[in-house]
Amino acid sequence: MSYLKSVEFFDGSWESDKSDLIVVGMYRDKSFTAMATKISNSHENVFKDAVSSGDITGKVGDRNIFYAGGKRILLVGLGQKKKFDSEKMRLVAGEVSKLAKEKEILSLTVEAFSNDAELNMALGEGLVLGSYHFTGYADKKKKEFQISTVAVAGSYQKDAILVGASNAIAVCYARDLGNHPANIATPSKLEASAREIASSSGMNIKVMEREEFTEIGMGGLAGVAQGTDEPPKFIVIEYMNGGDKKPKILVGKGLTFDSGGISIKPAAKMDEMKYDMCGAALVLGVFKGLSLLNPKINVVGIIPSTENLSGSKAYKPGDVLTAYNGKTIEVLNTDAEGRLILADGLSYASKHYDPEYILDFATLTGAVLVALGHIATGVMGTNRELLNRVFEASEKTVEKVWELPLWPEYCKQIKSDIADVKNMGAPMQAGTIAAGAFLKEFVDEKIPWVHFDIAGTAWGAKPNSITPKGSATGWGVRLVLEMLTN
Repeated sequence: MSYLKSVEFFDGSWESDKSDLIVVGMYRDKSFTAMATKISNSHENVFKDAVSSGDITGKVGDRNIFYAGGKRILLVGLGQKKKFDSEKMRLVAGEVSKLAKEKEILSLTVEAFSNDAELNMALGEGLVLGSYHFTGYADKKKKEFQISTVAVAGSYQKDAILVGASNAIAVCYARDLGNHPANIATPSKLEASAREIASSSGMNIKVMEREEFTEIGMGGLAGVAQGTDEPPKFIVIEYMNGGDKKPKILVGKGLTFDSGGISIKPAAKMDEMKYDMCGAALVLGVFKGLSLLNPKINVVGIIPSTENLSGSKAYKPGDVLTAYNGKTIEVLNTDAEGRLILADGLSYASKHYDPEYILDFATLTGAVLVALGHIATGVMGTNRELLNRVFEASEKTVEKVWELPLWPEYCKQIKSDIADVKNMGAPMQAGTIAAGAFLKEFVDEKIPWVHFDIAGTAWGAKPNSITPKGSATGWGVRLVLEMLTN
């Protein structure tokens, strides 16, 4: 709940700067960035002894504080000049913000290090991402330190930095939603967040309550929601700024707590099931980004949201549910609930819109964690061109994805003897693919579609300067914004 909300700019000389810290850089070959060179030349090579002694190597992550001209100077390592890319820029910028938090530095001026648009965008992202901290619910007397001002100086592309900062603010928004406990981040909280975003930027929003979505035939969501008294929601938010362009549709799993239902999960780490709504958080993070970036496109976000609990009215293994598109589903395991609520979301998108494409996001299977760990998201889809766009965006944002096959042999495994489909595939086999094959049944075959299983990447990632420890990651927000706006 604590992160940098904006980035400013400073066009004066370093001598006239009034911030608490000036940040400049050095490469592995011991060459300095432009502002670092000016400081060194005007103050008797202030960095010389530290460099010659080997105290400063210029490797990525190095950071040393000096004093010159009454100014506090941070010299950061940028690595090899030829290999200084956007991801290194993000990590370096993240380190700068982390240090500012550690030392409670209120204001800082950061040299841009490069005039390249892609690198400048990464700079804006890193400065914000590195500043993130979920303050949680500890004693409010312990005030969390907040950086007040970060200004970029030197030679830069202002628009690129602002886009990067907006992207990162969107990520932080998604992280906050994921990090709240399940008694706070309820379906009603997701509704309130969607309404906040919509009202701030003139978006359309529609929310269906239990009675309404049950009456129109959303048997998947209604079935999963039977066991909870917490009001479930079916949320539709529309960003329409693209004239007559076809909308791009994002569907996010909003399972705000997953006990497994009757097929109850083991007690160990069940607390982490508050993260089971990170697909919805991703979608809302993207819409937060759209509200800041204001691109000329049309985007629809769809979030089916509920808890999955084991009350007296809970749905049971062996039940048959009817999804919004009329297909019947045999429930073999109530812990395979995410695909049931997504079935209604995907069916609704297919029936009520004529989209350019549909993307869905869900912490769907433990199997994807077994296959890919916390490194990559598993993706499956029906359209090669759309999948290629996902891969291209992934390369730019360095949010890794890996394609899994949707071959007919896998799709046959979710056919049921008593219903159209069942919510489990072959026992102990290709669980992630089976979930994708199931979802495919609820997307109109004429609509390009890609499924993202983010169960391994939505939380639990190895921490670094831009990824906090023990936190939702906001994975995918930047990737999707890249796809939508480029």
